Amino acid sequence: MENGAVYNETTEPQAKPPRRPFGCTLRHLWGWRLLAKALQAILSLLAVICEEIVEDCITCGGLYFFEFISCSAFLLSLLILCVHCTEVYETFGEEKVQKVNFGAMIAIGVCFLLASIVLAATSSGSAVEKAACAFGFLASGAFLAEIIVEYFLSQKQNIDRRTENPGNTQNATENQPLNKQS
Repeated sequence: MENGAVYNETTEPQAKPPRRPFGCTLRHLWGWRLLAKALQAILSLLAVICEEIVEDCITCGGLYFFEFISCSAFLLSLLILCVHCTEVYETFGEEKVQKVNFGAMIAIGVCFLLASIVLAATSSGSAVEKAACAFGFLASGAFLAEIIVEYFLSQKQNIDRRTENPGNTQNATENQPLNKQS
C-alpha cells in the first residue's frame, strides 16, 4: 500500500491525433471547391508567368497594373488555399473563413477582370501579352464562378432552413392557448 498501488490513474491519457504531412488536410476542401481553388491558383500563376515573359511594351501602365493584380491574386489564392487546408480553418471557424473567402473572391475576381481588360486595351499585341490576357480572363472567370456557385448554395441553404423551421405559423400547436376559454 505504501507504493501507491491502491491508487490507479482514473483517466486514460488522450490519444494524440495522427500527424498530417505538413499539417495539411483536405477535409474542409473537397469536390468542386478543391478544383476551383486549384484552378484559381494555377491560372493566376500562368498569368503571372506570361506577364513576366513580356520583353517590351508600348504602354506599360496596363502591364504593370496587370502584374500587380495577377501576382496579388496568385498569392491571395494560395493564402486562402492554405487556410482551408490547415488547422487555421478550425481556429477561425467555418463561418468566418467562408465570409472572408466570399469577400476576397469578389475583390480578386473583379480586380482581375478589370486588370485583364486594361491589359487587353493597352497591349502591343504580342503573343505573350495575349496569353497573359487570356489567362487573366480565365482566372477572373474561375474566381467569379466560385462566387456565383457559393451565392446560389447559400440561397439554397437559406431556403432549406426556412422550410425546416417555419417560425410562427397560425396552425402550430405552440401558438394555441393551453386552456380554451369559452
